[in-house]
Amino acid sequence: MNKPNDLAIRATDLNDIDSNASHDNHFNSILNARLSRRNWLRGSAVTAATAVMGSMGLSACGGGSDAVAVTPTPTPTPEKLLAFTAVPKSLADVVSVPAGYTATALYALGDSLRAATPAYKNDGSDTDFDNRAGDHHDGMEYYGLSAAGAPLASGAERGLLAMNHEATTDEKLSSHFLHVNGGTTSLPRPAAEVDKEVAVHGLSVVEVKKTGSAWATVNDSAFNRRVTPLTDIELAGPVRGNSLVVTKYSPTGTKTRGTINNCGTGKSPWGSYLSGEENWAGYFTRSSTDNAARGDKSVVSLNRYGRSQGGASRHGWETGGSDDKYARWNLSKTGASADGSDDYRNELNGMGYIVEMDPYDKTKAIRKRTALGRYAHESAAFSVPAVGQQLAVYMGDDSRNEYIYKFVTAAVWAAADANPADRIATGDKYLDSGKLYVAKLAADGTGQWIELSLSNALIQAYGAYKFADLADVLVNARLAADAVGATKMDRPEWCSVNPANGEIYYTLTNNSNRTVNPSGSSQLAPDSANPRAYTDMKGSSAQNGNPNGHIIRFKEGTGAAAATSFTWDVYLFGAESGADASKINLSNLTADQDFSSPDGLAFSPYTGICWIQTDDGAYTDVTNCMMLAAIPGKVGDGAKSTLNYATAAGGNLAVDTFIGKKPTADTLKRFLVGPVGSEITGISETPDGKTMFINIQHPGENTALANIGDPSKYTSQWPANAGYGAGKRPRSATIVITKNDGGRIGS
Repeated sequence: MNKPNDLAIRATDLNDIDSNASHDNHFNSILNARLSRRNWLRGSAVTAATAVMGSMGLSACGGGSDAVAVTPTPTPTPEKLLAFTAVPKSLADVVSVPAGYTATALYALGDSLRAATPAYKNDGSDTDFDNRAGDHHDGMEYYGLSAAGAPLASGAERGLLAMNHEATTDEKLSSHFLHVNGGTTSLPRPAAEVDKEVAVHGLSVVEVKKTGSAWATVNDSAFNRRVTPLTDIELAGPVRGNSLVVTKYSPTGTKTRGTINNCGTGKSPWGSYLSGEENWAGYFTRSSTDNAARGDKSVVSLNRYGRSQGGASRHGWETGGSDDKYARWNLSKTGASADGSDDYRNELNGMGYIVEMDPYDKTKAIRKRTALGRYAHESAAFSVPAVGQQLAVYMGDDSRNEYIYKFVTAAVWAAADANPADRIATGDKYLDSGKLYVAKLAADGTGQWIELSLSNALIQAYGAYKFADLADVLVNARLAADAVGATKMDRPEWCSVNPANGEIYYTLTNNSNRTVNPSGSSQLAPDSANPRAYTDMKGSSAQNGNPNGHIIRFKEGTGAAAATSFTWDVYLFGAESGADASKINLSNLTADQDFSSPDGLAFSPYTGICWIQTDDGAYTDVTNCMMLAAIPGKVGDGAKSTLNYATAAGGNLAVDTFIGKKPTADTLKRFLVGPVGSEITGISETPDGKTMFINIQHPGENTALANIGDPSKYTSQWPANAGYGAGKRPRSATIVITKNDGGRIGS
């Protein structure tokens, strides 16, 4: 998601971090076997189901000569999906949508949630961010309200938007657009700056309402709220109360303080909001002598999660003062206790989970669902609920060479839970007990879900880290996945389930560490599920590895959501339309379809359209980031292909992969292009499918700190240049998209 710019401070992109030095078996180790794929073409392609409006024609007959013909009701013509004209690539500082659609800014960084909070000046002087929209709008879900303001799943003209606020636009420690002169770029950081930056992270809930054809937020709504990194949050599930999460803030290990770097989302079948904590490790620091002070296996865990000793924090928040709220950003062992109850040596173990919140009810506790594992979470996608069957939650770990996971509930789905009296209690039922699995993909297009628990002999025998109990496995899910030889992937980000057939789609954004001739532990050769290693030129700069990313999809085997086997193929490969069709543009994308670095992904439950959003740095010399609309088929609707690479030793590396049916102009086209420097992320629709909400994150992110006082040098002035709000500083914002004829989005 958010891509920090200052490598001198961070040493690495926190969203592209690679701390996986395990020596798992990879596809390249079994490619020589060149397993043949049998029964690959399993029937004809299908497209996502489209909704047919109106009733079917009827006829009736009487007996014998008394037969009377009844004039049939005309059958309405089904709406044609993707009937819009594709939006061309663009470098303009605007939001472009198809002809016949309107996009309007709705809710931006700093917008007031309370009548007592002044309107946003957007000049760096604003305060009270506990009562304003946060920054870097990301994943988002819509929750309907009745006209009277009661929860109503079908409410299409009044509702709540719950969303993540992932990060801030920053350079050299400071979140420069938040401060008058760009902020302090040396340590220590002033408390006032730190407090503001902390507060713009987290979650928000804002009421939105349609009046006539226009949507607006409802200031001072009783539903409006902010959740920040200082909000009290409960730990739930197997990790609750474990010694690994004991801190000065919570000596009993039952709660933690806040949530941070929230990225993708999920909407549970019982109507709660799920938020993934993504790249949280970089906000913390450790002293250069902390390994020796600890002297235990926690050093292995910290290194595996990207927080080695001596590492600088992203913003230097630990230097804001002596108050405990600043001390918690320092993970060093500073206390004398044996259990960590007098310092924050265990603080990191309370971060990295799926967080569940009831968007309708502020009185309900917010809970981190530890049974789903701890890693750089993106979205949480549920299997299609079926009464009497277990549910699955599909998830990805967004870092280079990390893994794909799923959680299977112990409880089976009950229809009554679709509308429960207590959504958080229902979350307890389904999300606190079950099994966590990691994916291991084979070169023949099949795969296995491997359980992560102490019952797995590979985890018991793992030499690099000794697991004490189930909580230890979940807190250190990455290490457990290493132990079982899970498949390293090209940055698994969002995932979504196709409502037409239950198949699961994962975006694999990119990976700069793919190479034909690996020379280090972090580099991987191309393999069947991550088959490309190539050079993509951005002007005169060479981008190596898999800079354009791809989308993979799974079909569960016997057992539906609880299956332990699956088949897979690559749905789409990101590429420039003019790239080599034999090695790079394997999906034969045209100029109306080409894209790079897929990130956000969601299937519309109303039209079946698969929406694909990009967070790209590889193709931004040609176009700003974008969103595409797709009507996909199914796993196995394409064909097997072999990519041949010349090795440094003069040999040939042959990589078999499986490519879905090539898209056509009717099944994939560009729907939106965003302003300069922005990522397109977050998507939600009203239940009638006629209104869509999209988030535009960090426009103008490459603006230099030195230019903070000169708006003419901002790389973007959106949304101010679209007539929204005061000042000219760029702001992350939610937009609302409607069709001018009142129809459904995407038709």
